[in-house]
Amino acid sequence: MDKKRIFSGIQPTGCITIGNYIGAIDNWLKFQEEYNCIYCVVDMHSITVRQDPAQLRERAMSFLAQYIACGLSPEKSTMFFQSHVHEHAELTWVLNCNSYIGELSRMTQFKDKSAKHQTNLNMGLMDYPVLMASDILLYDTALVPVGVDQKQHVELARDIAIRFNNAYGDTFVVPEPFIPSYGAKVYSLQDPVAKMSKSDSNANATISIIEDSDSIIKKFKKAVTDSDNRIAYSPQDKPGVSNLITIYSAMTGKSIVDAELEFEGQGYGTLKMRTADAVVERLRPIREEYDRLINDKAYLLDIAYKGADKASEIASVTLKKVYDKVGFVAKK
Repeated sequence: MDKKRIFSGIQPTGCITIGNYIGAIDNWLKFQEEYNCIYCVVDMHSITVRQDPAQLRERAMSFLAQYIACGLSPEKSTMFFQSHVHEHAELTWVLNCNSYIGELSRMTQFKDKSAKHQTNLNMGLMDYPVLMASDILLYDTALVPVGVDQKQHVELARDIAIRFNNAYGDTFVVPEPFIPSYGAKVYSLQDPVAKMSKSDSNANATISIIEDSDSIIKKFKKAVTDSDNRIAYSPQDKPGVSNLITIYSAMTGKSIVDAELEFEGQGYGTLKMRTADAVVERLRPIREEYDRLINDKAYLLDIAYKGADKASEIASVTLKKVYDKVGFVAKK
């Protein structure tokens, strides 16, 4: 029996953080054995915000190298740059014609990004979820690993798929979101009620998966906690401390309860240092492998080109089916 497909991707903006690693990539690794996995560098999504072209190309290559350095295998997973598979853009147009302005304008991320980018309030900001639906639906995706902040977009992809299927007959697999039971959302080290963001302007708020050890330790020392010096997991009452416990738990493989017990009676300084040490040790092999890979551009491009060819083979079948359903004349 064919394995079910998984699709996920990360925009090559800012850096891949430990939040991305804990909430997304660490789960991607676990799926490689059980599913046909498609992991994309979603560079087309990136240009909803103005990018420096040279930096965007550099980051896209860097993100692909980081995917592989984390343990994603080109033999087990299909990896490519979104812009290399033209079917993503083509299906988006058809899905646009089956999406409603009202539902897109209600998307939480559209509201947030619109507030932040008043001088570049482009249609891509609103249309981002339809392109994401295209990313997912092109591959008969069964499961979409996402953080809680992206669940609304997967729900929209489901709505669009069901709407299209009802109008034109059975066409798309209706995907399901996968959200880890814990560690799905890692928070800023400086503002522990806000998600750790790849593009945070405060450098002390985020940890990159390829960051040097000294910098990681310094940032954890500066991490915001609270004033009562009691280590307990309580996201509502102690968000900063709970965030550190979540990170420690994810990096060591220990449960939240076991982590709490380990730090019972200890001070915040101990919690910060042990968490920093756990992060440093978990990321060390990733940094070392990344340093090797990023200097082999030919190898990275070969993986990306082969991945795009494989992805396009799958996507072209879906797009042909969609074009036929909506009534386009078949190409020769």
